[in-house]
Amino acid sequence: MKQLLSTKAIAEFLNVNEKMVYTLVAEKGLPASKVTGKWLFPRHLVEQWVETQTINYPDTGNLQPLQQGILVLAGSNDPLLDRAISLFNSQYQAPLAVFGNLGSMGGLRALRQNLCHIASSHLLQEDEEEYNFDYAFQELDSMPAVVNFSRREQGLLVAADNPKKIAGVADLATPGMRIVNRPLGTGTRLLLDREFKKAGIKGEKIEGYGHEVHRHLDVGLEILAGRADAGPGICAVAGLLNIGFIPIRWERFDLMILRNRFFDEGVQQFLGLLHESPFRKMAEAFQGYDISLSGKMIYPGAIDR
Repeated sequence: MKQLLSTKAIAEFLNVNEKMVYTLVAEKGLPASKVTGKWLFPRHLVEQWVETQTINYPDTGNLQPLQQGILVLAGSNDPLLDRAISLFNSQYQAPLAVFGNLGSMGGLRALRQNLCHIASSHLLQEDEEEYNFDYAFQELDSMPAVVNFSRREQGLLVAADNPKKIAGVADLATPGMRIVNRPLGTGTRLLLDREFKKAGIKGEKIEGYGHEVHRHLDVGLEILAGRADAGPGICAVAGLLNIGFIPIRWERFDLMILRNRFFDEGVQQFLGLLHESPFRKMAEAFQGYDISLSGKMIYPGAIDR
């Protein structure tokens, strides 16, 4: 079992008084579980929570430029994006496109630190209408160029024929239910936690809430193997694995590029690929994607959702 800290120990760890710990649990989502009337704090989740709350990062002006001959994408993973990268590499000898699966928040941080050319993200804002802009504004010195990759259907992956008769997020709190989760900092995890909050559910009380896997496909594989009854993921995975899917919402999956890199040859080649017939035919073979905005520049409030 991961290390569990008491209220006193977590107060010392965060350098706050114990009363403030309860405020952070109630108002800021500090990860905690109540066992026999006492609060316990999984240290690894608290460390991840601290990282996601960080707003100031070292200046990146002195970072070395990205290696020539490589186009680096980082952030939220997606099966269609994986295929698009493979398609890109089959069409161009250089640059070589590579992907770092860091989650949406991790992609923004990599962009800030000059570790990637393109960050992929699907972070739903507080208004539950817009995506990514507020997070980019908080993480970056200036607003990046935002280009849509796709819209995709997000929801719950369940076993084929839905034997547990799961109708929505609220059913995950049913006794005996087992879930698999995505890491903190991913857009999928943030959406699930938001839905739990709406339903008045303490996610950490559900078996498997702390069992995190790093790809949408891995969520589906855990369900297919019978190790979980449900988990957050996209419709495309249900189609690939022939398992069930309970929709929550359509979301915008965007690519963010620093403006001083937007016209880099590799970046423009990759964005151009989104307008071409091979990519569009490939997307049509998947369930749960809408590519009507693919390759188009996105501005706050400009898209009818």
